[in-house]
Amino acid sequence: MRDFLCRECGQRLSFENSLCLHCKSALGFWPPTRTIYVLDDKGRAEVDGTLLERCANNKVAQCNWLVAWTGVPTLCASCALTRTRPADADTVAMAEYGRAETAKRRLVLELCELGLPITGRGEDPVAGLAFDLLSSSQSPVVTGHDNGLITLDLAEGDDVHREQMRVELDEPYRTVLGHFRHEIGHYYQLVLVDAAARPAFEELFGDPDDDYQAALDRHYSQGAPAGWKQNYVSSYATMHPAEDFAETFAHYLHIRDTLDTAAAFAMAPAGSTLDGVLPGDVGFDQLVDRWLPLTWALNQINRSMGHSDLYPFVLPRRVLDKIRFVHNLVRPG
Repeated sequence: MRDFLCRECGQRLSFENSLCLHCKSALGFWPPTRTIYVLDDKGRAEVDGTLLERCANNKVAQCNWLVAWTGVPTLCASCALTRTRPADADTVAMAEYGRAETAKRRLVLELCELGLPITGRGEDPVAGLAFDLLSSSQSPVVTGHDNGLITLDLAEGDDVHREQMRVELDEPYRTVLGHFRHEIGHYYQLVLVDAAARPAFEELFGDPDDDYQAALDRHYSQGAPAGWKQNYVSSYATMHPAEDFAETFAHYLHIRDTLDTAAAFAMAPAGSTLDGVLPGDVGFDQLVDRWLPLTWALNQINRSMGHSDLYPFVLPRRVLDKIRFVHNLVRPG
């Protein structure tokens, strides 16, 4: 993520800012230029001859993205991907919905920066990408992916609920953004793993057509196999080849975004940015050479503050081979 500055007063900004806390300027993020602009008293800005205004979800989804002005309320590229959301009257769920959309915008920007294709339901009604962001307060919601449709239980936005689930499932960490990155991995398995890539996929992850329900039952009755850490990035990845790929894909997105942010703050070489890493094996080797020292430093900083490791993962050779496969899908040499 870039280091943003207020173009009015020079104050440092976060990606999520809709207001400069120093000069009180209204702000909006324009995805095509990856820039936060100051808005006029009508909530608009002109960039390269295009008049911009805030996304129609600027209040209900806390959205600070800009759209081209059309005279009618318009959703930004991220909000337009959401198919279903809570009712306005459900104030608790709507607050969680806003937090989820904030995480989704970060996901969508990273996908765009990596050059990954995003085909919405409007273009492909059968397998296009869409999100159902639902509250489980009234009825059960299962977070998951189904042929391009990603469902998220908005309870994951509640810190207490999420931490309880993290401990119960013995996960090293659990975040809303992590959920999105995992589920989008299922989507990109369908999009990127074609007939040419299938043999390498099966060699590393296994047969994605294996009986999923049987794998699910086995995982929750027996747990991860002994010695799993030598071959998988997480215990959940051991359940099924599709989950192994999704967990690996999510981890790749974690690495890329974190390195990009580190580069913005001079904590990693400039070539570590999302648009700067080389394709193919050469680029991946550079990525790993930059990632491992950074995570070691971040873990030591966390320990100095009395916290557990920020990055509680080990990447053995087999796991690195899987992440390399994802890198070469995303940025083919």
